[in-house]
Amino acid sequence: MPRCSVAAKREQNDSMESSIRLLQIIRIAMVLSIVLYVFVGETLARQQNLRMQPNSALYLALTLVAITIVGIIVAVRRRIVFATESVLSATPQDIPAQARWRTGYILTYALCESIALFGLVLRVTGFPLSQVAAFYIVGFALMLFFAPRRPSST
Repeated sequence: MPRCSVAAKREQNDSMESSIRLLQIIRIAMVLSIVLYVFVGETLARQQNLRMQPNSALYLALTLVAITIVGIIVAVRRRIVFATESVLSATPQDIPAQARWRTGYILTYALCESIALFGLVLRVTGFPLSQVAAFYIVGFALMLFFAPRRPSST
């Protein structure tokens, strides 16, 4: 193997590793923020001594939006992440494809985070933890499920 291709391969590996590391840092920060949402929601609920009547229409609306967001996550992953992974398997040194791949993951994480954020909004508006826990759990679980993975050349 010529020296130039070895150096190019190493540079591509370093670039991909740094992208994966960056995505892991973002993902960990966002997972921790979901834990913070639960803490903040419970603290505010205790301080406000939530006696107000929760708006069931808001709960229904945010539930439908959260379900839609899960569908959007699937579409984003299929359209951006998976499509770019196939490009990166064929041409791993494609820097614009790596950027699209990273963007797809970051967008996925932001959408997962928004579901958990709906839980915080609902908790602060008077819903009990038992009703909003699903939002926190779904956001948290999706975030853990969509760990960044190196595009394979299969």
